[in-house]
This record gives sequence, structure tokens and C-alpha cells, in this order.
Amino acid sequence: MIREGMIVARKSYQCDILFQVYKIDEQLQTAELIGEEVRLFADAPLSDLVLMSESEKDKLRHAIKEKVDRSFRLFRQDYKLLKQKREYVTSSGYKQTDRYFEMPGKVLHVDGDNRYLEKCLTLYKKVNVPVVGVHMPEVDMPKRVPKLIEQVRPDVLVITGHDAYLKSKGEKKDLHAYRHSKHFVRTVKEVRAKSHHLDQLVIFAGACQSHFESLIKAGANFASSPARVNIHALDPVYIVSKICFTSFMDRVHVSDVLRNTLSNEGGLGGVETRGLLRTGMPIQSGSGINNFSKEENEDGAK
Repeated sequence: MIREGMIVARKSYQCDILFQVYKIDEQLQTAELIGEEVRLFADAPLSDLVLMSESEKDKLRHAIKEKVDRSFRLFRQDYKLLKQKREYVTSSGYKQTDRYFEMPGKVLHVDGDNRYLEKCLTLYKKVNVPVVGVHMPEVDMPKRVPKLIEQVRPDVLVITGHDAYLKSKGEKKDLHAYRHSKHFVRTVKEVRAKSHHLDQLVIFAGACQSHFESLIKAGANFASSPARVNIHALDPVYIVSKICFTSFMDRVHVSDVLRNTLSNEGGLGGVETRGLLRTGMPIQSGSGINNFSKEENEDGAK
């Protein structure tokens, strides 16, 4: 028996993704599914679902973990290179020995899935990005997110959660054929009505299979999904973290951002965007200001 909360896979897709059963319709004999690692909300007949053995689940999870670890290593490499460049410029070619502090961009991460939000907040903390995290249903985002912007005053807004293209609802170009793309698009438009400039507030929007073109036209700097494919739960974090740790004097090229993600250009895209990090000096002994990003992250995460 397939029951709510169980971990399953779809036989028609060669059991390539692990899902948690969110809701079962006994009358229609269908189930609503939430991806365990990808931001996909799907429907499937109960007859198409199969319970995965522990060994099968471990195999799929291990493959995903290897991709996550690779993305993290790439991000750390980029971070070290960016830091070396900043040290060289700030110290006038290492001629000055004064220590300096850094102020990376602050993120407001709004997520339709609380489990994914917790995973993202853990990664933000790991890479020292200041963040405020809020769990919110996708349908509520257009109305509530603009008010949050006024309260938090972030440099970066992430609006994500679950999405899916529903072939039975229309063609891929039809925004209403998507589960939550219309809510993401409306949210971006509402926010851009007050923050017009792409470098004034950086926006990432979308989830699995989202209507990429509409999100970019609405005013997002980065969005999913150009090829209407699934994206990993952590992909938004890697994109905005790269921007947060790039100097405001430099621009972030889309190809440089995508190389750190798990989905690459099929799942993610965007436009050239200015970095957000600023450096300052001097650091007074005992001030703790050199731990600026760490303190902001610990105080702001919810």
C-alpha cells in the first residue's frame, strides 16, 4: 500500500527521482508527489509508483550527494580566487598590511517548502552568506513578499519552492500551464514596481520546470528553467552566493555563475549582474567586525 509520507519513484521515468507522497486521492487513484532533492511537484497514478528499497534509495541519494559535493568544491575554489583578488586590490598589491573587513550582500530567501528552506539555510551558513529565511506558500508570495522586502531590506531576493509544467493544461509557452510559475511572475512584478533597477535588488525566481522567459521579462536577474527541466533544491543558493561574494566593482557573467550549480544552463539562466560585496578598513582590535557576514547570518536566519 502506498501511503502519504512514503518515499517512492515513478516506473514510467525509470525510477530516476525520489519523491515523498504528499497527498493521495483514493477516488482517482492518484498521488501528489514532492521531490526529495529536486523542486518538483508532480502528479502520478498510484499504479505508476513503486516503493524503493533502502539500497535503491541510498544509491540515488549517493549520486545526488556527489553532485552536491562537487558544486560546493567549485564554489569554494571560486570564493578563494575572489578573495585573493580582493586582498591584492585592497592592500594595493600587498603593499599595505592593514586588515580589512567584508560586507557581502544580504539575502531574503522565501521558499514554498520548509524542508528545502532548512537545507538552503544550512548551506548559506556554511558559506557565510547573511540570510533571512521565510517559509511561505507560493500562492501567498505576490501579496506578502513586497512587505517583507520593506522589513528586511535585502540586497538579494530568492523566491522559490515547487513548480511543474502540466502538459494537460496547455503548451509550454502558456504561463497558465504551470503549477506555480504565475505566482513567481506576479511576485517579481510586484517587487520590481518598487525596485526597478536590476542591480539595486538582485532577484532569483523559479523552481523545477518554471517558465523562464516570463520570469526574466518580469524582472528577475536569474531564473529557472530554460529547458523546462528539474533543478536541485540548493541551486538558488550557489547562484546568489556567487553574487554576494563578488565585488560591487565587478560584473558576474552568467556562465561563471552556472558552473557552480547542479542543473547548469538547461535548468538555470539569467542576465549579467553586478556583484554586491564591499570591503572596508580598518578593523579595531576586539570589534568583531571582521566576522560581519557570520554574525549577520546567525542573527537573521529564521
